[in-house]
Amino acid sequence: MARFRTWVGIAVAGALSVTLAGCSSTGGKRAEDARNAAAQGRAAVNTPRWTFAMITHSGDGDTFWDIVQSGAEQAARKDNIHFLYSHDDEAQQQAQLVDAAVDKKVDGIIVTLAKPDALKAAVARAEKAGIPVITVNSGSAESKAFGALAHIGQDETIAGQAVGDELNRRGKKKALCVLHEQGNVGHEQRCAGVAENFSGTVENLYVNGTNMPDVQSSIEAKLQADRSIDAVVTLGAPYADTAVKARTDAGSEAEVDTFDLNAKVAAELENGTLGFAVDQQPYLQGYQAVDLLWLYKYNGDVLGGGRPVLTGPQIITKDQAGALAKYTERGTR
Repeated sequence: MARFRTWVGIAVAGALSVTLAGCSSTGGKRAEDARNAAAQGRAAVNTPRWTFAMITHSGDGDTFWDIVQSGAEQAARKDNIHFLYSHDDEAQQQAQLVDAAVDKKVDGIIVTLAKPDALKAAVARAEKAGIPVITVNSGSAESKAFGALAHIGQDETIAGQAVGDELNRRGKKKALCVLHEQGNVGHEQRCAGVAENFSGTVENLYVNGTNMPDVQSSIEAKLQADRSIDAVVTLGAPYADTAVKARTDAGSEAEVDTFDLNAKVAAELENGTLGFAVDQQPYLQGYQAVDLLWLYKYNGDVLGGGRPVLTGPQIITKDQAGALAKYTERGTR
């Protein structure tokens, strides 16, 4: 049932893109013109040049958020949107960025809720000012309660459960779940979901994600101390390669698996260095968030019926990695 709900969410998100491209008074020609305009960086619509702000909890240099931003920027070009992007991995600073967007009187806000309590007042202030808000990536459980129009992303518990199922299929017995951002509710939900469906044992390891040498040494020490660990699950693509290095230095044979996908992860899946990855389609998260805000401003549309619009999870193995490599190389997967 969990997988059914996931794929329904993905299908709904995909149908929205098809609808945007295909519905017009002149049929296919206008749809084709719109696609060509977007590809050339020109607006495909003649609606007002609204300003949308996206504020995420990304730290510096996180390739995952580069992909989210890329999707949002592509949709913004198509929709004639002036797009503002800002980020801070400190929750209070992120809240201040939301407040700054409200002060600028933007026409719409997209925000992540990795640490929802810290963002609640800022989101409420945006809504009081009449600014529509969409949450993306993290905070699906809090999105509706905070008054957001919709949440776009994967259900982190379902994603974790999918990992547990895959570990079972691979015959694993003990997994190390590496949390690189303490206090991030989505990360906790992922590891809890793994434990819920995995028939073996799951142990959480908290590391300082801003310090890769510390991440590597922490994983290495754990693998040296406990030889029964046969799977390491990292919660972000940049940490997968670090876990591989830790495994090598520890002399461990544990399989390394990861959430999220990028070019390096795709290559390491293809050559067998990694076991599998969980893709939540970050490009789609950014793209659909901007598109949905535009639809709301233009036509009063909302999506999801009060439930998250799911963009994942999709389990990617060696068999699928090659086909996705060209997309990861251009930065859209």
